[in-house]
Amino acid sequence: MIKIRSLLGIDYEEMTAAFNDAFSDYDIPAHYTTEYLRDLVLRRGYRPDLAAGAFDGARLVGFVFNCLGGEEAYNSGTGVVISHRRRGIARRLMERSIETLPAKRYLLEVIESNERAAALYRSVGFVETRRFQCWTYEVRDPSPSSRLGMTPKLDQIRSWCDMAPSWQNSVASIRRATEPFVVIGDERGGVVVFPSNGDLPLLAVAPEHRRKGLGRALLAAAHGRAGKRLRIMNVDDAQQGIAAFLERCGAQRMVRQIEMVIVPRR
Repeated sequence: MIKIRSLLGIDYEEMTAAFNDAFSDYDIPAHYTTEYLRDLVLRRGYRPDLAAGAFDGARLVGFVFNCLGGEEAYNSGTGVVISHRRRGIARRLMERSIETLPAKRYLLEVIESNERAAALYRSVGFVETRRFQCWTYEVRDPSPSSRLGMTPKLDQIRSWCDMAPSWQNSVASIRRATEPFVVIGDERGGVVVFPSNGDLPLLAVAPEHRRKGLGRALLAAAHGRAGKRLRIMNVDDAQQGIAAFLERCGAQRMVRQIEMVIVPRR
């Protein structure tokens, strides 16, 4: 019999094994290390007492990695291992989460091509709010870096953004990070990058300094600090200028995501 309970007491090694199994056949298969998954969920506000797990005996076979920030909650990953699918486990996990989370809004993202998961979320009450583009970037012929002054603060970079960052790209998530991040820029613009994995959650230029090559220089500088391909996740579909900028810089499109939200009834 499958039992549903919180993930209190479940270590990150067990969580990673279940996660990699559950996402092994997705559009972007998961091959996460325990360290990477731990850092990822902690940055997003992971709460094991609010997370939901499905157990077949002692084995973790399904999960929802729930996170909390103020009056909002975020689903950082829902999955069921391949051997236990088609048993209604994901629905039970989501229903438990909706019923028990102490939040006024509950958000998640789902890969656009994962129609089965999107249908499940809609069936339990989630509605679409935005569509996101995801990109990778790798500079091949680095140009000389621009001179930069005093490094900007996170809130200042956020103030230059034309769109509201998704949960995982928010200033709050960056500040929760257990792995080090780097801020590059000055009073004209800035970028935030995690060298350990290439995640780039924030890149913005003050309106009066745009179209002068600063954004491209910041992107290249971030790539130089990371020393690896960058992942630029969750660019709002409505921001066509950002997509055009990334294309001009040589970034490559990956998957698309749907942002969804539910207001739990109490």
